[in-house]
Amino acid sequence: MAGHFEATPGGGAAVALDEVEIAILRSLAVQLLELIGPGDEPAEGEDPLAALFAEGPSEPPTDPALARLFPEAYGDTDGELRAASAEFRRFTENDLRTRKRDDALVVVRTLDALVPAGDGGAVLGLTAEECRSWLGSLNDLRLTIGARLEVSDEDGGEEGSLYRLPDSDPRKPMVMAYLWLGALQETLIETLMP
Repeated sequence: MAGHFEATPGGGAAVALDEVEIAILRSLAVQLLELIGPGDEPAEGEDPLAALFAEGPSEPPTDPALARLFPEAYGDTDGELRAASAEFRRFTENDLRTRKRDDALVVVRTLDALVPAGDGGAVLGLTAEECRSWLGSLNDLRLTIGARLEVSDEDGGEEGSLYRLPDSDPRKPMVMAYLWLGALQETLIETLMP
């Protein structure tokens, strides 16, 4: 179980994590929460149903990592499709931000609830619902780190070249986190497959 998720009864999963891995995962999830930003809670006395109809931004984020988390609905286009993409963003981005924030909060809370063993590590057990939140958050973390490393879908073999970075490269720690998160994500997906 060390280093990879295994299925548990009831559709959940478990993984053994050491103290450093727990700290890294928690730190990355908190950084993701900071990047996404706080939620818009209804003000005191404000109708909570009004929040359901609140409109979000219509322009894409300028930060490349946020742009990767909240991409254009119809790609980078002009004219009518750009207007449709702006309209789509206006009515969906707030909900998407809330879901991404909720997923990252599940990661932080489940890590905070761990009871460390004598060596500081612990076994993280997740319910089926927590697994879905973890999958979403692991994906968001990889997208964010990938944007910072300038890894794109078009790079094809770029991920392979990430393995060959010299230790002196300042990107090496983030590359290692990117690859490790990918391995965690892959094993979590495998546990959830029938």
